[in-house]
Amino acid sequence: MSGFTFEEMWEKIMACDRKYDGLFYTAVKTTKIYCRPSCRSRKPKKVNVEFYATIEEAESRGFRACKRCQPETELSPNAEVVQNVISFLIANHKQKLSLEEVAAHAGLSPSYLDRVFKEETSETPRVFLEKIRVDKAAHLLEHTEFTNLEICYEAGFQSTSHFYKAFRRAKNLSPNEFRKMTKGLQHGYENEQPHYAGSGTG
Repeated sequence: MSGFTFEEMWEKIMACDRKYDGLFYTAVKTTKIYCRPSCRSRKPKKVNVEFYATIEEAESRGFRACKRCQPETELSPNAEVVQNVISFLIANHKQKLSLEEVAAHAGLSPSYLDRVFKEETSETPRVFLEKIRVDKAAHLLEHTEFTNLEICYEAGFQSTSHFYKAFRRAKNLSPNEFRKMTKGLQHGYENEQPHYAGSGTG
């Protein structure tokens, strides 16, 4: 499912992060409703959540669309292009990607892709990719014991200096400060692991 773990998808919906809209859908077992990651409705309990890669999969399991975020509504042509590019960026975040390479994947000129992407997301593909890498680094800092150097390269940063600057710019904390903060909060998390629909891992 776009390379995300359950915990990563849970983090996206708790942050109402719209840049992941269309990449997966949140389904709530108690209400039988599915939503976009960015939905602002009241958050469900973690144990009641399942994730699906497509609308069709969610609806085939008996879930209906949320009336607030309307995940079933059609995307504009530009939004579909941008969603395709975002999926490409997430799948290849470890690679050193140029705008030309991303544009070639989308079948567009670099300048046109840059403009369309910014119209839809208010950011360039380069800035967006950096945020994806920071999100991945934050997840690894919270849920693994990897060193900062290991996380730097696992998240796709090409140098430690870039990693530290980008992380502090996004989180207003150094990686070490972020890890210390999140490790301190983990004791308050629910311990029960919810069912990851369609994962085959139970």
